[in-house]
Amino acid sequence: MSAVHTNAMEVLRRSCTGPAVWSGADLADSEEWVVRLSPGQIEELESALCAVRGRDLPLLKVGVADFPLPTLTGVLERVVDVLENGRGFVLIRRIPVERYGRAAVSTLFWGLGQHLGVPVSQNAAGHMLGHVRDTGRTLADPSTRGYQTRQALPFHTDGSDVLGLLCLTPPRAGARMSLVSAGAVHNAVLARRPDLVERLYHTHYLDRRGENAPGERPYHAVPLATWHGGKLSMRYHRRYLESAQRSSGVPRLERADVELFDLVDEAAHSPRHRLDLDLGPGDLLLVNNYAVLHSRTRYEDFAEPERKRHLLRLWLTLRQGRDLPAHFWGDLPHAGDGSGRGGVTPRDVASIPGSGDTGGSCRLHTTHLSGPDGTDDE
Repeated sequence: MSAVHTNAMEVLRRSCTGPAVWSGADLADSEEWVVRLSPGQIEELESALCAVRGRDLPLLKVGVADFPLPTLTGVLERVVDVLENGRGFVLIRRIPVERYGRAAVSTLFWGLGQHLGVPVSQNAAGHMLGHVRDTGRTLADPSTRGYQTRQALPFHTDGSDVLGLLCLTPPRAGARMSLVSAGAVHNAVLARRPDLVERLYHTHYLDRRGENAPGERPYHAVPLATWHGGKLSMRYHRRYLESAQRSSGVPRLERADVELFDLVDEAAHSPRHRLDLDLGPGDLLLVNNYAVLHSRTRYEDFAEPERKRHLLRLWLTLRQGRDLPAHFWGDLPHAGDGSGRGGVTPRDVASIPGSGDTGGSCRLHTTHLSGPDGTDDE
């Protein structure tokens, strides 16, 4: 019996437990998952921002030492611990983004992100700081990704250790976020259909949405779940599981696969399991993609361009994140110490031979930001 199968068998017969298994209904009236910064901590952020801007540093050159946070560092260390070893998500309320211009907010978010982890590329263009806005595109186009539309996004995970979303401008209506514990979803599948649980650990096929380099497969062959190092980790995106079927090398979905996806979706949408929240200006949502699935409702925007919904996004690798088996990443480059995992490998960036860079997009030699419409904003 393989080690992978043995690890999976550990959780096939019993429910997952621990702080990462939570009920949205139990958390809805609690603020234990909310961090509110004090006026002094806001001043500390602004001092770090002034220090960076006074030195005229390019944003992607800003590291931890360039963005000093003497007292906030301890708060952010506790946030990282909650992300990796606790419930898997934190909401930092009301960073005063209205005080700053767009470039300053980007620098502030980037500096904060450096204290949380290592930013990785979010698309094949090598964009490290993303803009989440409606670009008028549709998910019917297989090269479109959800953040470029105003359409509803079902429960899914993103391609990094941690997702960070900083709200600059909310929409006129809609765009409600929902979170659900991956452990709670796993337990629901186990309780309802124990015959389907093992299928979570089988190889499945995720569409790369056109972000593969020439010669690479247009899909990743990966498990939906793994049990490794005493932790359950999930990756799930039904839209990508289904759109991968357009590739000739992908086996056809079986009836049991569809039943499994239906059950995962049903469990995630359950009012008992999910936690609903709305992001206001300055709210920063941080989510561990292995421990928590997230979704978003469709939204309606304002007519004025300056009032349209706009979020900044970071994908982060945790410096001391969980150990994961190499097969969890499929075709993506993977470093055993976690320093080179996650993200989308840029087409125009390659590792330097002998540099010790084992891949991923953590050590990019690039200066790309993404503009509001998905173009470069440098």
